[in-house]
Amino acid sequence: MKSFKSFAIVAFAASILFSCGSTSSVVSTPLENIDTLPLKTSELTEAEKQHWGHLDLKNDTIPGMSVDRAYDEIIKNRKGNTVIVAVIDSGIDIDHEDLQGSIWTNTKEIPGNGIDDDNNGYVDDVHGWNFLGDGYNEQLEFVRLLASGDTSHPRYAEAKAERQSEYDKYAGIKTNYEQFLQQITNADDALEKETKKKNYTKEDVNAISTSNQTLQQYIAIAKYVYTMDFDSLKDAIADISEGLVDITDRLNYNLNVDFRGRKTGDNPDDMVEKYYGNNNVKPVKPSESHGTHVAGIIAAGRNNGKGANGVANNVKIMSIRAVPNGDEYDKDIALAIRYAADNGAQIINTSFGKYYSPHSDWVRDAIVYAASKDVLIVNAAGNEGADLDTKDVYPNDAIGTGPEVSDNFISVGSLDPKYGSGMVSSFSNYGRINVDIFAPGGNIYSTFPENTYKSIGGTSMASPAVAGIAALIRSYYPKLTAPQVKKIIMDSGLALTTKVMVGGESSNVKPFSELSKSQKIANAYNAMILAEQTAKNL
Repeated sequence: MKSFKSFAIVAFAASILFSCGSTSSVVSTPLENIDTLPLKTSELTEAEKQHWGHLDLKNDTIPGMSVDRAYDEIIKNRKGNTVIVAVIDSGIDIDHEDLQGSIWTNTKEIPGNGIDDDNNGYVDDVHGWNFLGDGYNEQLEFVRLLASGDTSHPRYAEAKAERQSEYDKYAGIKTNYEQFLQQITNADDALEKETKKKNYTKEDVNAISTSNQTLQQYIAIAKYVYTMDFDSLKDAIADISEGLVDITDRLNYNLNVDFRGRKTGDNPDDMVEKYYGNNNVKPVKPSESHGTHVAGIIAAGRNNGKGANGVANNVKIMSIRAVPNGDEYDKDIALAIRYAADNGAQIINTSFGKYYSPHSDWVRDAIVYAASKDVLIVNAAGNEGADLDTKDVYPNDAIGTGPEVSDNFISVGSLDPKYGSGMVSSFSNYGRINVDIFAPGGNIYSTFPENTYKSIGGTSMASPAVAGIAALIRSYYPKLTAPQVKKIIMDSGLALTTKVMVGGESSNVKPFSELSKSQKIANAYNAMILAEQTAKNL
């Protein structure tokens, strides 16, 4: 999931161009009183921006998960058990400085000997497995349907219309991006000359007094860019340039009917072929960053003086590369879930999704298989601002709003760091039946490849936050089952009745309680207290 900041400026770009330890037995934050909290009106500090998901709603008036409070008041210096969390995603930079000590190693496998020492079918799977092989770019699933030429498929006409609509949309966005990037680059050059500073500040821009209309327009562009949470025009240029790469990939690969990205040699429509890919779980290029960011949210070293704090200690990340730059294949995901379950994972994070799934039954069967191994799956709800009770998304543990196939799957929506009506991320999907809980997902600071760090947003970031809570519970209360952990997370969240905007539309306002099954936001502090109570009653 790429940054959403650059997408937010598209409309403005167009307008500019056209015009120019011990535990307590009582939860200390009463759920029924939480809605009486004052709104936070001040801007977040830089430290808060990089850490907001761990803060406490009652103490900080920021809708975080009270992670720091859980460590300070409950976990303290207690020793927990190691928990294996499988991250099914893009490649993970397992050499990242902030993930050292947090990467799973298959001790039954002798590295580099070319032998399947543990007889699990995967040769030299030391840190996980790569079901994509050397592949990276891929089509979207509905584009694959068109490429198949199967005009008798019941969704063929729908797919054809959607592909045309998406292609036209992204072609238009690409034009706006290119034009606005030129405008902002020109503004940056002009302001450098005017201030005689390469790294001029907001204050320098505000101090400029001029009657030159062109320079006035550049100043207006700069001031708007600053309102978009960029510290400089150069930061905006970098972000927009990255967005252009994503959009170009969307057009050239994801929406290209003639593109073929699969490089594993297997038939993705044949589940008999299971042992393909390779053991290289790392990204194939620096821009393949999603999996590294997700892994850091769960397990980056805590308080080690490096960039980010993970939610959970005592975690080993099992890296399973199965999500390309495009839509994942159902076969890869089904086998990845089974691989994780068979090799000791207790939690699986699945920060991906799509709306067409030709073999969704394979994935549901794998979810049931994981349940038989007592594995909890934590899943991102998706980023289209849609009601999932009226729109199918995959992977899922049910067909539509029908009965769930198992009780080990939890779907997570995304929150922004602003308690009140704007609390639900504009992109976040929701659903009274098909979304279970909400957690911090907007502009989350975490690890990026090659020892870097960045803030990006999506339900992809909210899911590993909840996976981190699940890992804490399973570390300190190892006798609790996956269904019990799921229930604890849902029951212990903070219940809110606040009215919020959904889909980023000011005209679409709903009570927060209507957006998920639990009606709550995840809370690590409360979850640990309830886990203690549940464990005592076993």
